[in-house]
Amino acid sequence: MTADESNSPPVSEEELYRYRSGGKKKMPRWLKIVLIKAWFMAATSFFFIWGLGVILPNIIDQIVITGVAMGFVIDILLNNLLRFMEESPGQNSPWIFVGVKGFFSLPLNILYALVLMFLVVQTYEVINGLLILLFSFPEGTVPLGVEPILFGLFTMGWDMLFLLMKRTMKQIVADAKATARR
Repeated sequence: MTADESNSPPVSEEELYRYRSGGKKKMPRWLKIVLIKAWFMAATSFFFIWGLGVILPNIIDQIVITGVAMGFVIDILLNNLLRFMEESPGQNSPWIFVGVKGFFSLPLNILYALVLMFLVVQTYEVINGLLILLFSFPEGTVPLGVEPILFGLFTMGWDMLFLLMKRTMKQIVADAKATARR
C-alpha cells in the first residue's frame, strides 16, 4: 500500500529487461510515439467526425466538438500512455506538448487540440483549393475528404511541428540565460 521506489528492493536491469515486450528487432521509441499519436488522432476522427456527421450536419459544430474530444483524448489517454511507456521517469516528456499534470492539464490540452484542429482544417482547405485549381474540379466540390488515416497524419504532423517549436524556444531561453550569467 505504501510501496514506492524508496522502500522497494533494487532490481537489476537484466531482470527488468525480461518483462519488457518486444523481440530481437525493436522499433525505435520515436517511431512508436509518432505512430501512437497518429493512431489516437485517427481514432478521434473516426469516432467524432464520421460518427457525428449524421447527427450534426453543421461543420463548425463537428470541428469544435472533435477538437474538445481530441483535447480529452490527448490529456486522458495519449499523455498517460506515453508516461506509462517510459523506461525512466520523464523519458517521454519531450513528446508531450502540455507537460503540466493536474487540474490545468485538461483545459490546456483542449485549447491545444482546438488549435491543432483549426490547423488541420486549414490544411484540408489549402489542399482542396490547390486540387480544384490544378485539376479544374467544379467549384464547391471536395476532392480530398476527411478520412481518419490522413487526418491522423496531418494532426500528428502539426503536433510534431509544435513540439519542435517548443524545444527550440526552450533552447533559446536556456542559451539566453547561460549568456546572461556570463
